[in-house]
Order: sequence, then C-alpha cells, then structure tokens
Amino acid sequence: KDTTPQSSCCLQVPLRFQTQQSTRGDLVTHPPPPTTHTPSLIMSGVIKGTSRIGPGKAGAKSQRPAPPTQFRRFYERGDFPIALGCDSTGNTITWKVDIEKLDYHHYLPLFFDGLCETTHPYDFFAQRGIRDMLKNGGPKILPVIPQLIIPIKNALNTRDPRIVQATLKVLQELVKSAPMVGEAIVPYYRQILPVMNIFRSNNSNSGDGIDYSQQKRVNLGDLIEETLEAFERHGGPDAFINIKYMIPTWESAVLN
Repeated sequence: KDTTPQSSCCLQVPLRFQTQQSTRGDLVTHPPPPTTHTPSLIMSGVIKGTSRIGPGKAGAKSQRPAPPTQFRRFYERGDFPIALGCDSTGNTITWKVDIEKLDYHHYLPLFFDGLCETTHPYDFFAQRGIRDMLKNGGPKILPVIPQLIIPIKNALNTRDPRIVQATLKVLQELVKSAPMVGEAIVPYYRQILPVMNIFRSNNSNSGDGIDYSQQKRVNLGDLIEETLEAFERHGGPDAFINIKYMIPTWESAVLN
C-alpha cells in the first residue's frame, strides 16, 4: 500500500464544474449559479450606460441657424437696381430699370436666396422684389426654376416659422406666375415637401377664442394646406401622386 502523502498543491475543482453520480451511474454536471445584478443597478432601476431621462427629443421642429446669404452681400455692395420708396400703402420698392429688362437667371435666384433674411430691410426687399419679378416675369420664369430649388430648400430647412411662412406664400405665387411653372416644380417635390410634412399639423388650438393668425395668414398649418392645394391644381396630372408619395396623409383637393 502506497503511504506517500498527497501533495497539498492540487487544484480545487470549482463548484460549478463538480459532478456527482446519479442513480443510473451517469455523471451529472451542476449548472452554473445564476448571475445577479449588483445592488447599485437594482437601486437605480436602469441598465448600465443609460439614464432615466431617456434619449430626448428628436428636434425635427427645432430651428436651424440660417446660412449667410448672397442677397445681403449684393445689396450692401449696391448691385441691385432697387431703392426704398413709399406710397399710400406704405413702403415699396422703386426699380431703377424696367423689370422686363432684368436678367432673371441672375437676379431671381439671388432674391430667392434672401428669403432666409429676417432683419429689415433685407427681408422686405427680398420678398417684395420676388413678388414684383414674378408679377412681370412671364415666360422668363420657367427656365429659372432649377436655380430656385436650392434657395427654397435652404429657407425651409431653417424651420424658422417666419422664414417658412414667407417661403410658402412665395411658392403659392410662383406656381401661379406663368404657365407650366407648377409642372416644372413637380420633380423637385422631394426637396421641398419634407419640411411641409413636419409642420403640416402645426395648428394652434384656441378653443372658442378667435384665431387672428388665419386672417393674417401666419398660421403655418393652413399655409401648408394652401400651398399643397396650389401645387396639385397647377402641377398637372402627376402632381397628386408625387405629393402623396412624400405626404402619405394628403387627400386630393381636386379629385374629391
């Protein structure tokens, strides 16, 4: 019989790996003990790496800073043939040349770029200048449409209610300014309509009070509805399906 003492350096087998013999002679392995959360995580009630506040708002309607405009730089340099005038209705624009003789490819995109302005007199000159040029442009407006999309998109992407309101009013006048203009804008709905879809339900609930924003045409939700109706009425046969693609909840104002 071997009486050599066993070495004390033998490793102890962990409990989770110990086995025992069943009644049938098979070896049964004990499962590992269940893991438990630390008391700090149980007390906080949140998973590690998160917070009670949550992810926060997406910020889809938050205002973006307006980029510096070329319109202001050209106006301060004196490159526009305009001056401030007055009549019985208030301030107006005095044109130093005939509007029909203007180069619309050069001036109209610059005036649309001024839609991002919110300070006087830049915003006044930009918006009034656009209306005068659309009123007297005629066939000169249609070839310039591709150059107007980026300034319109930049103005809408600011999410500033004042800028968006002015841009929507200008868009309504643009599609009515000359034949085929509304149809020429249809391919660019993907650049224009996303912001309208965000603010379409932006209406104030005044209860039984009087909402003067409708009379003053500063209610954003109503302006978007008017603009979409103008797009559909003047955009030709493909206008509705393209509006419906970008704004799925839109119901036709013409077919119904």
